Amino acid sequence: MRFSCVCKSGGVSQNSIQQQAEGQRVSITSILVKHGKITDTQRSEAEQAASSDGVPVEQKLVDLKFATELDVIEARGEQLSIPFVDLSKVKVDPELLKVVPSRTVHRYNLFPVDRKNGAIRLATCNPFDLYAFDELRMLTGCKVEPVLAPEQDILRVIREHYGVGGQTVEEMIGIDDVEVVTDVGDDSGDILEAAQEATVVKLVNEILVEAIRDRASDIHIEPFENDLRIRYRIDGVLHTTHVPPEIRRFQNAIISRIKILSNLNIAEKRLPQDGGFRIRAQNRDIDLRVSIIPAAHGEGVVMRILDKQSVLLSMSDLGMGDAVFEEWRDLIAMPHGIVLVTGPTGSGKTTSLYAALNSIKSDEIKILTVEDPVEYFIDGINQVQMKPSIGLTFAAGLRAFLRHDPDVILVGEIRDKETAEVAINASLTGHLVFSTLHTNDASGAPTRLLDMGVEAFLVSSSVEGILAQRLVRRICQSCIEKYTPEPSEIPDDLELPEDGMLFRGKGCRDCRDTGLKGREGIYELLRITDEIRDIIVKHGTAGDILKVAKAGGFKVMREDGWNKVREGKTTVSEIVRVAKA
Repeated sequence: MRFSCVCKSGGVSQNSIQQQAEGQRVSITSILVKHGKITDTQRSEAEQAASSDGVPVEQKLVDLKFATELDVIEARGEQLSIPFVDLSKVKVDPELLKVVPSRTVHRYNLFPVDRKNGAIRLATCNPFDLYAFDELRMLTGCKVEPVLAPEQDILRVIREHYGVGGQTVEEMIGIDDVEVVTDVGDDSGDILEAAQEATVVKLVNEILVEAIRDRASDIHIEPFENDLRIRYRIDGVLHTTHVPPEIRRFQNAIISRIKILSNLNIAEKRLPQDGGFRIRAQNRDIDLRVSIIPAAHGEGVVMRILDKQSVLLSMSDLGMGDAVFEEWRDLIAMPHGIVLVTGPTGSGKTTSLYAALNSIKSDEIKILTVEDPVEYFIDGINQVQMKPSIGLTFAAGLRAFLRHDPDVILVGEIRDKETAEVAINASLTGHLVFSTLHTNDASGAPTRLLDMGVEAFLVSSSVEGILAQRLVRRICQSCIEKYTPEPSEIPDDLELPEDGMLFRGKGCRDCRDTGLKGREGIYELLRITDEIRDIIVKHGTAGDILKVAKAGGFKVMREDGWNKVREGKTTVSEIVRVAKA
């Protein structure tokens, strides 16, 4: 059966094609069994479940995770003699995109792949939607032929080439209320009305959903003179997201919508503002922390995505080496003292501390935290949101905590001398205190506290251990391969495995051809020994501390990174990017 013939003739109805397909569903399962994608037992179970639920058996196979959407699409292509196309390897013709109307592309989830034998080949996941092909045949004046691709792949290339929210922007272009927003002065009435238009709401939602789908940690909305750029930070690296050029016209409405969600003043455009809101997407609650600053060509927005499900990890999920893991487990079980986690913003410090608290919490101990913001609510732990505007600072919260008889206290960050001294006093009176500090490595943490003005004898007697960490991107496990690196790729301090080979990702659909997917930590853990305490009391430098620590067996973060390179978890370039030699 050549489906392209059906598309080009108007004599076969959509219903008749679907009725033919009804009798061919068993054939799809037979094809899957023939190729070893599913077993006979799985086929029987899926058929029974599909019959009772009233859904297609191939959908039930995917729901039960017996087969993937890709498996089903390939089987359907074999069944109907329709080619399958891997959209990740398609070279898109920009001229062809101009021929096929974007409104139709968005409405029917079709994507123009190429021209072949005078016909436009269109990627679809539903070859039975004849109306879509008939409409495109009339609009373009060309023959059309379907090729099959997974729905997620089609949506991805539509977003890449037609832009996130492309259909919504087209709808907005015809709305006068929204178009005139850029001309509004100090009067905020029209902006408020435009920001709450259904199309603006939908566009902002699409930007948020796309970021969550791409596992982004931050959304950057950056205005320039003739452009509005949207970038997502994915696995620690910023990626520019393609958006329709017309989106610049709706900049004020988009930002006003975000301000409304965050309970901010939409009329204030001269001062920075901070806020936040919560959404529910993909059946989970997600908090967004919003920061808005006035820039030369409008207001810039950064939204930090706090995905509660991704924040809470167990200790074993952190990716620590065996030696560091054992030391860290001993450290967080101590009865008193200060345990610090250091690193730059976005290095996973909070995640490590949450994992530690989650592992030690029990009915026998009381844990209190003061954070800015509270990124994840953990059952059994009392958490307090810092509010400097009313005087609830880290130091004030800590003082109040001491009257609540806690065993363990978490301070979100030690930012000043006052917070540091209160935390140290808490640790010296029998409490275990966790906190974070912004330093480049573990050996620099004691000197940072000294620079704040804390007495050396207090630092030396209270700090028990310091964990420094960074996040590196992991090699995609779907396309990992071994290779022999060039001599120029190997840093002087990297010792290759015996076979001289390392690992990398070739690039595939799962990782969007980057070869990297997900992140994992690299660590160094400094235990404060008597020798190091003596150096701190004498106001020694971070270099002095590091020298003594190395003599005692301390391994720096970069060495942990090279272990992960040899194990095939990450790449040389990732370690060079985040850890200094």
